[in-house]
Amino acid sequence: MCEEEKKIETEMPEEAAEAGAEEMVEAAVAEYKDKLLRLTAEFDNFRKRTAKEKESLFSDGAQDALCAFLPFVDNMERFMEAAMEEAEDSPLRQGLEKVLKQLYDILKSLKVEAIPAVGEKFDPNVHNAVMHIEDDKIDTETVVEEFQKGYKMGDKVLRFSMVKVAN
Repeated sequence: MCEEEKKIETEMPEEAAEAGAEEMVEAAVAEYKDKLLRLTAEFDNFRKRTAKEKESLFSDGAQDALCAFLPFVDNMERFMEAAMEEAEDSPLRQGLEKVLKQLYDILKSLKVEAIPAVGEKFDPNVHNAVMHIEDDKIDTETVVEEFQKGYKMGDKVLRFSMVKVAN
């Protein structure tokens, strides 16, 4: 064998080795690229999930605090009803009206609203019927009296309205 033939034989395996090495590198690059895409997607999902959990925890905490606060609102409304007997220019009545207005403004800013009851059709999703009456003059399943005001925050009921319903 002459030197040229030896040179050609030795070059062929080197080229084949280089081609095999390129394929291995390309396969490794594709594998790492796939891992990177999966890891990026997983991190994005983690970020979204933790943001949702954080929002849920805040919302649950706010709802719990507001539920504890509702009896105070009820007592202030009872106090206002009792103060209505006072003269309109009474400092007690005027002060209580201002405090109650501020209280309602705070509830409104927290997106808390009273659940409508009297005159509304009974809705078991927001009303709790504690009494029933028979009255032909009133449509069936109509709330005729509210014993305790109900509240909701967005779509979540904080407290159901306790009501009397006509059958």
